[in-house]
Amino acid sequence: MSTLPEVFRRLPIAHRALHDKADRRPENSRAAIRAAMAAGYGIEIDLQLSADGQAMVFHDYDLERLTGQKGALRQRSAADLGQIALLHGDGEGIPTLAEVLALVAGRAPLLIELKDQDGAMGTNLGGLGAATAAALKGYNGPVALMSFNPNAVAEMATLLPELPRGITTSDYDTADWPLSQDTCDRLREIPDFDRTGSSFISHEARDLGRPRVAELKARGVPILCWTICSPEAEAEARKIADNITFERYLAAIPA
Repeated sequence: MSTLPEVFRRLPIAHRALHDKADRRPENSRAAIRAAMAAGYGIEIDLQLSADGQAMVFHDYDLERLTGQKGALRQRSAADLGQIALLHGDGEGIPTLAEVLALVAGRAPLLIELKDQDGAMGTNLGGLGAATAAALKGYNGPVALMSFNPNAVAEMATLLPELPRGITTSDYDTADWPLSQDTCDRLREIPDFDRTGSSFISHEARDLGRPRVAELKARGVPILCWTICSPEAEAEARKIADNITFERYLAAIPA
């Protein structure tokens, strides 16, 4: 198990990078990543898989919300996706992970979330893990990997054992998740932490009071949380969490 570096507990982490549509910085865009680096923050990004097996920096399965185009991202090649302009941006297309790594070049910590490819948090992981590992080969900056799907985290333990990994966790309210009640009930208690060789969790802020979170914290496990949207919410979250993932305001950076 690789330990989460201290920088991931110290620098506030910009959720989907430092995005702001009013300033033409879409989420997970190069512009948002550049802004996060300039401000001195850590950066959280999301990965989906293109039709030709490239790790793409994009949150949704479907293209429409973020690009205005119809269809699933996984049905397009990386080259095609690179030509699809993100809405509310400056014309830049969807970047690959390799392109983002070249842009960041070790200058900011990257918290990388692999989105569930199975649809039900199962074992059908596709090629996203392998694509992620290929892009990260030889990269020397601070990186940590995470996923809501524990099976994806376990796969990364095999593919990139030297990198710290964690589980993105939630209260798994079935009103918010297209998952079975049994799956939500199971995942809610974070049962796969040890099996996956995880060294941290990133937990839903509204559920930080969960006893399982307290149990992991008592073991010395770093507790990150998502997504904080105000200084007031940050102050409350930091009563439990070691660090925050934030958006919609500028979190203070510790001296």
